[in-house]
Amino acid sequence: MEDATVQQGSEAEAAARRARFGALPEPVRVEDMVEERPASVPDPDRTAYNQDEWMVRYCL
Repeated sequence: MEDATVQQGSEAEAAARRARFGALPEPVRVEDMVEERPASVPDPDRTAYNQDEWMVRYCL
């Protein structure tokens, strides 16, 4: 009688394991794992410099 109880218990445990771990989760795309956002607010004064402007002002 004890073997039947142990067997039923192990079958119930096996069914619980299959229900919980029976299928793998859906794969996650790499694009969904990374969040891209700027580190700081863009500064227009920093990018407004024109390298050729000094030549026009001082050399011509």
